[in-house]
Amino acid sequence: MADPAPLTLFQEWFAEAKANEPFDPTAMAVATADAAGRPSVRMVLLKHADERGFVFYTNLESPKSNALRANPQAELCFHWPKLERQVRIHGRVEAVSDAEADAYYATRPRLSQLGAWASRQTQPIAGRFVLEQAVAAVGLRFPLGTVPRPPYWSGWRVVPESIEFWQSRAFRHHDRRVFTRDADGWKQQWLFP
Repeated sequence: MADPAPLTLFQEWFAEAKANEPFDPTAMAVATADAAGRPSVRMVLLKHADERGFVFYTNLESPKSNALRANPQAELCFHWPKLERQVRIHGRVEAVSDAEADAYYATRPRLSQLGAWASRQTQPIAGRFVLEQAVAAVGLRFPLGTVPRPPYWSGWRVVPESIEFWQSRAFRHHDRRVFTRDADGWKQQWLFP
């Protein structure tokens, strides 16, 4: 039987993670490097994955977004410890469309929408009460009905150039295989653990 395409395999593993992992299986580390090459890694949540790539949403004024504009490459890493699996995705990064961002934003709980307006992500804050005041002020600004998406809040898509699957095995004889995209499609290569 032929090996599945990497997105098909990812979707199979992701479905198993959603069914078995005790913590959020959408959590993934995203690694970036700024214009000076300084690396940074943090956790975000996968919101969509398809043939076009892997999407997460964030504040566009954050250090993460600034790094992605300066150096539009990223690596994602999922770790599902109960299943003893890891998936690494490397690729170029592009902004999602306004229509995609609006559609996802509309599905968020109202308090999350208000939080997107209130938070100046990664900027210094005197304490939690300042955030709570900011959320309350935004609630007064949008007391009823739809909360529009802030102009500084959107998503990024990591367009995969390589996807590596790692499965733990006894005695550290792990399975590792990487799919690399070229002009002809995806090529698979097994790797030593």
